Amino acid sequence: MASKFTELAIDCADPNGLAQFWCSVLDYEVQDEDDGIVIIGSPVVPEGKNRLGPVPPTLTFARVPEGKTVKNRLHIDVNPTDREQGEEVRRLLDLGARHADVGQTGDESWVTLADPEGNEFCVLAGRRP
Repeated sequence: MASKFTELAIDCADPNGLAQFWCSVLDYEVQDEDDGIVIIGSPVVPEGKNRLGPVPPTLTFARVPEGKTVKNRLHIDVNPTDREQGEEVRRLLDLGARHADVGQTGDESWVTLADPEGNEFCVLAGRRP
C-alpha cells in the first residue's frame, strides 16, 4: 500500500480563528485543541487516518511567531457542492475571505481568494458531491 494524504499543516498567528473559518468553509468540526494547535476534520469520517482507504484530510493549524511573507507554494482548492461558484465566493467573502491577486489573467475558471491570514485558495467552477 502507498501512503495516503491524511492531513495538511498550516502555520498561522491565530489557530482558533483560522480553524473556525475553515470549519465554516468545509463543514468540518474541531477534533482536538492543545496549546497553540487546533485540528479540524470531517464529522462524517471521525476516525480519519485510522480508516482504510481514502479519507477527507484533517487540517492542523499551528501558532508560529512569523507572519506569511510570500505567495503559497501549496494551496487548497474548494469545490462548491450545493451552489454555484459565484454564490460560494460570496459566502466565503462573508466569512472573512478576500479576493487575492496571484497573477491571474482573468480567463481562469476558478476564483482565487485568501483566508483571514492571507493564505491563498481557489474556488473551482464545477459542482461535485
